[in-house]
Amino acid sequence: MTSKSTRDPWTVSAPDYGRSLRGFGVNFLVADMRRSIAFAESVLQAKPVYWNEDFAVIRAGAAEWMLHADHTYSDNPLQGFVSGIDGRGAGAEFHLYDLDPDDAEARARAAGHTILAGCLNKPHGLRECYILDPDGYCWVISRPMTDEEVKELG
Repeated sequence: MTSKSTRDPWTVSAPDYGRSLRGFGVNFLVADMRRSIAFAESVLQAKPVYWNEDFAVIRAGAAEWMLHADHTYSDNPLQGFVSGIDGRGAGAEFHLYDLDPDDAEARARAAGHTILAGCLNKPHGLRECYILDPDGYCWVISRPMTDEEVKELG
């Protein structure tokens, strides 16, 4: 791994953090860590638990995911696969529940991010919007619909 970090190290060691992970996890390869952190904070209303130029742990509600800068994946097989590709998560959707999609869409539009689909009430009981982050990953922001919204769908 190539490191570009100039920030203080995280108080949790990499082996300790790795051994703490359970269940399902998501890692995003990102071209620009600061740009990706800014998207997570401004559009997704997420907070970095820790970040540096190489790595970040991001949390929004009960969801937690990791960002890895491209340069840290120099020996990883995915590096050659995603290098120079826009829309790195082609075919994948990353759902963030319990965040108001109308507000997220407004923040994304204001910041110039791509909106794949504006907010709609869906038959499965969620109000959703689809937003691309700076690396082309598709985030589906949703909240449960109210009883009135469900009735309006008929």
